[in-house]
Amino acid sequence: MPGAHVIGLSATELAALWTTYISDSISVQFSTYFLSIIEDDEVKPLIEHSLSISQTHLKTIEHIFEKEKFPVPQGFSGADLNTGVPPLFFDLFPLSYVYATSRLGLPRHAMNMANVARKDIRDFFSQSIQSASDLYSRSVDIMLSKGLYDRPPLIPYPDHVSFVDRKQSILSRWFGPQRSLNVLEMSEMFFNIERNFFGLILLTAFIQVVKDEKIKNLLLRGKDMAEKQIKFINDKFTKDDLLGTVMVNTEVTASTQSPFSDRMILNLTNLLNSNALTYMGNALSMTTRLDLAAEYTKLIPEIMQYGKDLTDLLIEREWLEEPPHALNRKELAGI
Repeated sequence: MPGAHVIGLSATELAALWTTYISDSISVQFSTYFLSIIEDDEVKPLIEHSLSISQTHLKTIEHIFEKEKFPVPQGFSGADLNTGVPPLFFDLFPLSYVYATSRLGLPRHAMNMANVARKDIRDFFSQSIQSASDLYSRSVDIMLSKGLYDRPPLIPYPDHVSFVDRKQSILSRWFGPQRSLNVLEMSEMFFNIERNFFGLILLTAFIQVVKDEKIKNLLLRGKDMAEKQIKFINDKFTKDDLLGTVMVNTEVTASTQSPFSDRMILNLTNLLNSNALTYMGNALSMTTRLDLAAEYTKLIPEIMQYGKDLTDLLIEREWLEEPPHALNRKELAGI
């Protein structure tokens, strides 16, 4: 529009674009790797589509940053990838990867959309939501066709609408015998199991190929945390006479050669741990059962400490790219 007033990018817009760029640069490397090993003719087009979406995101963000004369993040590139090694995953894991990352991408893009104002940035994240939604739907369709989609628990439909009695909600709910799980709690529990299974597969693979003992020990801690969370939630399901979720760990091959740089492995683990903290906080906000709330409250500091230790090692190795930050006015003023 002639004469339109164009303002610079706000802090929230920079944050949204910057974090999306880092995340998509990792996705490009994983999709490229999966295309080098996959043989399933039904899944391969999905990976190609995922790769195209991530590449488009990177080009769009690069264009925006260059126009703003803002430094484009380094992110991750082909230097972090080695396709000349035996496959680390079997054919079905790339499908699981697209499913999991598109599920994570949907709320992230929606949150970014709600935090930005400039029209071109809103348009970008609006399109990102549509792309992630399409990718998610396509991955679910393929999983359903292959009988791989693990459905959440089913419950009998209630025959009437009911309301919580105030006295009961304050006393019995928190201090008396535990009621059965409600659908809000079950939903959070199921998808926390699913996310932890996904992380467990990745960590199993990374532990198998990483040679650096310091990194390996940190990844082993993450694997133990994921296993602990899965066991806790499955035990709660079982006690309520609901079927828990059992993973058959057949996604990882016997390869001990890494297709990914240690830098990318550690950064991806850190990103997934940040997501875990977000979803654990959401699960805590949705529950009104004391036993669940107590466990979530114990897990959150553990996840935070693990994130700090991951970050400390990334900083120690000079592998953590610094996000844009405000000027230190006191330093400039020599105070």
